[in-house]
Amino acid sequence: MNPRELLQRARLLWLRTPGVGPAKLAELERRAPLSELARATAQEWRGLGLDEAAIRWLSRPNTLQLDNDLRWLDQRNHHLLWPGEPGYPDLLAEALDAAPPLLVDGSPDFLHRPCIAVVGARRASAGGLDNARWFARELAMAGYTVVSGLAHGVDTEAHRATLRQGAPTIAVLGTGVDVPYPLGNIGLADELREHGALISEFALGTSARPESFPRRNRIISGLCRATLVVEASLKSGSLITARLAAEQNREVFAIPGSIHNELARGCHRLLRDGAALVESPAEIIELLGGLLARMDPAPLDSVSSLTGEERNLVQAMGFDPVDFDTLQQRTGLTTQTISTMLTTLVLKDRVADLGGGRYAWLARPHATG
Repeated sequence: MNPRELLQRARLLWLRTPGVGPAKLAELERRAPLSELARATAQEWRGLGLDEAAIRWLSRPNTLQLDNDLRWLDQRNHHLLWPGEPGYPDLLAEALDAAPPLLVDGSPDFLHRPCIAVVGARRASAGGLDNARWFARELAMAGYTVVSGLAHGVDTEAHRATLRQGAPTIAVLGTGVDVPYPLGNIGLADELREHGALISEFALGTSARPESFPRRNRIISGLCRATLVVEASLKSGSLITARLAAEQNREVFAIPGSIHNELARGCHRLLRDGAALVESPAEIIELLGGLLARMDPAPLDSVSSLTGEERNLVQAMGFDPVDFDTLQQRTGLTTQTISTMLTTLVLKDRVADLGGGRYAWLARPHATG
């Protein structure tokens, strides 16, 4: 087993360790490499604050399960994104004190594009479902990647409307990425794998548990520049997503409804708490505005005209504005090499020079003539 495989196996081992969440995992990594900690003694594990369930697993891990995890990662479009490494979504890392590792089934490139969460009631009204389709479609056409949770109702309609536009959409799951939930959305999940991504912080094979869905909401909001609540009751999980978005200093939008509609009360509560009232997708697009709102929705792999080194640079750049130092840190290239490539890419109209030493990748050159 090569060093990369050993590292991946150690990470997968710790991902499955009972009682070791993102905060504990980050603490352990500060102590020593995970591959070394995996070979520690029971006494040393206790000294690290691990409980007996964790020690039992680490002492006798299910090697067949770990082998299956590694085989899954070897397949096309299967990824493990690790906090602090290139490729991990910057917005999510900024939003959370302890960012979780993410398993991705699909293209991780879409996680670096301007994202908007579209969430709402599972048992939405006909009008709520219409609004979910309308807003998701228009936001996708404006270049935003729609993020939701694959649940019935608003989530489902937002994903489907986006896919119908030929645009990518991301589903954040409260299960393993290989266990789509609900069962009625298995076909939709297959579409997302090919035209977007399924992501989860939970180990492969993790089944649906009630406590997992509120937990995944912090990832939905953390990935996104803004969260739109289409329709929600006062007990809706969508309100959790919206409140998390506000705590993460992200924009929160809510669509008002009839005072006689129980599914409008959650949105009205958000509006009283400071969410922005919106009546059309154009209002969101105008409020967010900026270069990123006008970007073409082509994926990052639209780089066939670039050289190998240029492709590596723009993959490291992602779709968020990025400064020169960050590019150097992500790529390991010299200052001169990056400067030369950026100049070339700006001349090719593939990168925008935003001023102040900041740059942004343009999916396709602007039309000329």
